[in-house]
Amino acid sequence: MRVRGATAGLVALALVTSCTGTNDPEPGTAPQSGSIAEAPAQAAALAWKDCGGGFQCAKLNVPLDYADPGGEKLTLSLIRQPAKGKKIGSLLTNPGGPGGSGVQFIRTSASSFGKQLQQRFDLVGFDPRGVGESNPVECLSDGELDRFLATDVSPDDAGEIDKLAEASRNFAESCQSESAKILPYVGTRNAARDMDRIRAALGEKKLTYYGASYGTYLGAWYAELFPQNVRALVLDGAVDPKASSAEINLQQAKGFETALRAFTSDCVKRDDCPLGTDVDAGLKKVKDLLDTADRQPLKSTSDTRPVTESLATLGLATPLYQKDAWPLLRTALTQAMKGDGSILLRFADLLVEREENGKYSSQTESNMAVNCVDKPTTDLADIKKQAAAAAKAAPRFGEFIVWGALPCTYWPTKPAEPTRALTAKGSAPILVVGTTRDPATPYQWSKNLASQLDKGVLLTYDGDGHTAYLTGSRCVTSAVDTYLVKGTPPKAGTTCKP
Repeated sequence: MRVRGATAGLVALALVTSCTGTNDPEPGTAPQSGSIAEAPAQAAALAWKDCGGGFQCAKLNVPLDYADPGGEKLTLSLIRQPAKGKKIGSLLTNPGGPGGSGVQFIRTSASSFGKQLQQRFDLVGFDPRGVGESNPVECLSDGELDRFLATDVSPDDAGEIDKLAEASRNFAESCQSESAKILPYVGTRNAARDMDRIRAALGEKKLTYYGASYGTYLGAWYAELFPQNVRALVLDGAVDPKASSAEINLQQAKGFETALRAFTSDCVKRDDCPLGTDVDAGLKKVKDLLDTADRQPLKSTSDTRPVTESLATLGLATPLYQKDAWPLLRTALTQAMKGDGSILLRFADLLVEREENGKYSSQTESNMAVNCVDKPTTDLADIKKQAAAAAKAAPRFGEFIVWGALPCTYWPTKPAEPTRALTAKGSAPILVVGTTRDPATPYQWSKNLASQLDKGVLLTYDGDGHTAYLTGSRCVTSAVDTYLVKGTPPKAGTTCKP
């Protein structure tokens, strides 16, 4: 239902949209105002064991409720690739989401990190609470998720709005039925507290961290709560902590429109482009295709599922995360315009982490649960107004993203935190990396976060796709690696190109 933030290519996809809710505290949590450092975690032992492929895995128990640290525990799953040279320490990572598996991220992407980092750091990933192998949020069966993700999220009349509301309410009620115990505690602030437990368990006095997409929000919260424990943080493809849900949804929709225009501008110059030779006309053809799928779903030659407008929009969004996927998008659109949505459906499945056998990861449910706890929510009437405005500003993605927030309207757990700037006053310098045509986390968000942080430094990547570090840019790799190894950020205002 919702567009997700990916970091390391189309096989490591995660999500970054926001829901909306009331401004009540999470159980066991008092709302904060200002930057207030929390007490650092005490050291705990990790028993690392070989888990194949040159990786080691471990488990760490953390409090379910930090207001009751001696009470019930959750178990976090961790993985590391040991340093290949003279070790400085551990580099903790998060690939985004919320809902992205940090364990799978390290397994698939550790080899893509700069050689300096692989030499000098243990590369560490973890599944945050409620995600993957760390007490995952569970809501719907695989078949129910198929139906939920295919639901029409561009309702044309009151009847379609009622159907969407029913599906959204059912999602929320199912999460409460299956995961009531953990739902109040999956917010980002608690995940940041878990990170300090991990830091202590790794034996590190201060944290070195790389976070992408939603991982930037998690990293910013860590720095807000534990500024004295920051050694070096890279926040790549930033989320703006100060933005409301309505602002985030609209700005992200515009971000995908910007990325689609960049793709279309490239496409119309190529012989195999199905969009013609004019950019605006080409964009209209994309909208016409989605409207066609709304009236009559496309067919798939490899699957019995109808390719609805929602699935087609997910499939359209997916290759915009990575410029290397643009040739595949040209092929997907060529086929779709002939009525065959097979490639678009496969793209959609990659984004929501649906395997070919129909099995889903926990990503969709974890994503919704964290977003609904993190951000204040609104009601159906307001969502309807927001969707109408977004449809004008972003014709292909606006309604899709805004209506995708609707389950949070019915969420059983109230948001944990007010929406506010995060300043991390007193921390070491923090490097924020922003990509100028990033679809999922618009460049302005990185500019905003860098300006909010007490010692934020902005590094700009003038390029396409979601996040910058793992794109292969030598300039970005050099700047990030030097900062993480030496603690020295690039000069403010530095811009890298592909």
